[in-house]
Amino acid sequence: MRWTGTITLILALLFGVPYVMLVVSGQAWPVTVVVIATIVFAGALAAFPWLMFRGHGRGRDGLAIAGDTILGVIWVLFSWSVLGIVARIVLFAAGVSDPAGARIVAGAIVGVAVILLAWGYWEAMRVPRVRTADVRIASLGSGLDGVRVVVLTDTHYGPIDRARWSARVTEAVNALDADIVCHTGDIADGSVARRREQAAPLGLIRAKLARAYVTGNHEYFGEPQGWLDHMQELGWQPLHNRHIVVERDGATLTIAGVDDRTAGGSGLSGHGADHAAALAGADPAVPVLLLAHQPKQIDGAVGHGVDLQVSGHTHGGQIWPFHYLVRTDQPVVAGLSRHGARTQLYTSRGTGFWGPPFRVFAPSEISLLTLRAA
Repeated sequence: MRWTGTITLILALLFGVPYVMLVVSGQAWPVTVVVIATIVFAGALAAFPWLMFRGHGRGRDGLAIAGDTILGVIWVLFSWSVLGIVARIVLFAAGVSDPAGARIVAGAIVGVAVILLAWGYWEAMRVPRVRTADVRIASLGSGLDGVRVVVLTDTHYGPIDRARWSARVTEAVNALDADIVCHTGDIADGSVARRREQAAPLGLIRAKLARAYVTGNHEYFGEPQGWLDHMQELGWQPLHNRHIVVERDGATLTIAGVDDRTAGGSGLSGHGADHAAALAGADPAVPVLLLAHQPKQIDGAVGHGVDLQVSGHTHGGQIWPFHYLVRTDQPVVAGLSRHGARTQLYTSRGTGFWGPPFRVFAPSEISLLTLRAA
């Protein structure tokens, strides 16, 4: 009951604030405009829960796309409507009274939203830019100095068919001449059978030393073991609470992976983040690269002496200003950070997107990390 009340309140604010700021707060629009706008807002509000439930809950991709698009549009309108309240106060203080002031702000909100949504859609659908970072690791042997690690994460193959996008991402990754390629989860929304074509180009990704994959939280909405098995079929190493060791020119690196932090609550036998199991038998003198979907899993990495954890999950917020909410749940939203004396964390903004097909002030990325010996 409390959950239903919370969702109802959130939806009332998301749809209500833009409606008030655009339609009925002093604009004095003609009756026809008010009636049409009211029908549009009320219809979207009524349809949204049904579209999300039938789309994502029942696997109807067309309905999911419609619901996701409404969510993205209303979030942008809500965010800029809140800022519009400030603009209304400024205009009033400057002597611009309603309805002129209210109409100016309403027009600005709609104009900014249209521009940001068009740009955000382009950003979501484009091949991600390559974001580079050098990471110094004290115990890294000279033979591995300069090893190139590419991080993919949050591809979220889903209702919108992005098979061609996936192929272009593979081409971009292969152009980087990577030694190690990692996928840190949220590979898809849906089963292997439904998303097989979109994921197929992952099998063509090249890496000189290893291709490694761990589950994200979205795998646990579907069939995590199915994706672990399928990635193995595509030639990747599923690091299901285990590790592998790679070597170059006499230097070695442990690559470990743990399940997503939500896996323990999935009810699936053998699933759950287990750092001890992942590193069991690993040489403590060898540096450790850990794949863990959520930055929040960094505490386990610090406790087990990991040198570098690579994660995703946050999407960098995906649509501004959602990153402020992400920051209340995760220690980092994006980029390289240090935790404790030894451990570093690289958080990718994600390769794809979830839900709303928009990225606003949070561009996607293919991460290229160059490991350097101290």
